[in-house]
Amino acid sequence: MIGRFVAGLVFALVLSWPAGRSLAAELPAQSSADFVQALLDARADDLGFARAKLAVDKVVDPSIDDAAALAELDRMAATIRKMLAMLPPEPAATDIEKLKALRAFIYEAGWWNDNRPFQYDLSDPLGQKPGSQLLTTYLATRKGNCVSMPMLLLALGERLGLDMTLSTAPLHLFVKWTDGGKTWNLEATSGGGFARDEHYRKQLPMTDEAVRNGVYLKTLTRREALSVMATAVLDRLIAAERFDEAVEVADMLIEAYPANAYALVKKGTAYYRLLERDIIKKYPRESDIPADKITYANELYQANRDAFAKAEALGWRMPK
Repeated sequence: MIGRFVAGLVFALVLSWPAGRSLAAELPAQSSADFVQALLDARADDLGFARAKLAVDKVVDPSIDDAAALAELDRMAATIRKMLAMLPPEPAATDIEKLKALRAFIYEAGWWNDNRPFQYDLSDPLGQKPGSQLLTTYLATRKGNCVSMPMLLLALGERLGLDMTLSTAPLHLFVKWTDGGKTWNLEATSGGGFARDEHYRKQLPMTDEAVRNGVYLKTLTRREALSVMATAVLDRLIAAERFDEAVEVADMLIEAYPANAYALVKKGTAYYRLLERDIIKKYPRESDIPADKITYANELYQANRDAFAKAEALGWRMPK
């Protein structure tokens, strides 16, 4: 028996698609799965975080000019190096001074940013507006959210040679910076300032299990960070009702980052949408389901439940 159905949750958190030589252009007629696998497998020397983000953004919105965005990021990094050149050579070469210059360039008004600092868009903090999580939108408007803002900090930090990666909290991304063997949290929506783990746990409640299992607050490996970025593909596929592809992509993202609870939830969502499309809408009553469809219906139902159960076992809980 199918029993009650577990509806999938569609989150606000969306990550995005690439630049320079477009990864999409390099893979003609690729499927979404081909794209994601290429993204996850690319070497850091071939595909930095900026190109990866712009690649995802271009899948979400093919109209964006990823090459122009990449060129703008290069110009920004060059300006930050000019700022550093005003310091004595020894301190200018340190990571802490590079970080200070990076934060000043992004968040403080000055000649370096034409007196137009980048700001947190308080009218859309989760990036709900269409296109708001794209890096190109943030570059154009200078107003961002908890997805686009850490991505700019990460993209420019990588260009300056800083050891940075992403980390997560419920419906939130932030940057992890490592220097001298110690790692700090940088909150991109608040001037790139330092933030303790306790701050995130208080502001964005999460279970001890989720922290222990690496769902939240983890210093993500490059491959894990790319898995988080590429979850935007799942949103795109589900919105396009390409549910089988969404399941395939979710499995790739989970393989790259087993604690990617968001991908597990999206996988569960995709299975529910298949169940809804192929069974529930066609056969409103359980007794109406043809005998040759029962096994398929139960498989979808169980796969939906399993995906959510795995996310919950990691410590994930549905945001209130």
